[in-house]
Amino acid sequence: MNVSSKLTVLFEQPFWIGIYERTFCGNYEVCKITFGSEPKDYQVYDFLLRHWGDLNFSPPIQADVAQQRHSNPKRIQREIHSQLQERGMGTKAQQALKLQHEQGKFQRKSKSREDKEAEKQRQYKIRQEKKKKKHKGH
Repeated sequence: MNVSSKLTVLFEQPFWIGIYERTFCGNYEVCKITFGSEPKDYQVYDFLLRHWGDLNFSPPIQADVAQQRHSNPKRIQREIHSQLQERGMGTKAQQALKLQHEQGKFQRKSKSREDKEAEKQRQYKIRQEKKKKKHKGH
């Protein structure tokens, strides 16, 4: 079982956000966290400890399974340095967040449709009651 996670904190106008990516059992999921002002390292760590269960991850996407191999320590250090220099989120994270956004939009639309239908039914019942009252001569 291969488990990996990565948290990237970046500034996306007008807030600081965190992109939390995790790969678990070949599935890739991403979560966007809005911090507001620039968070310190201990604040990010504390946030993750307190709100781990509340994080809303995107639906899983099939991840590319990479072979785990031993690398040269200097190469690993260079890769870490290049990742620290990168700003922004990767395209896979953007796709996962887009999918999550689309699902939320679909849920909001269906709930809105149900609410409108319920309101129509309520208004219809009110009209029927008024008709009955009027017919009875009250």
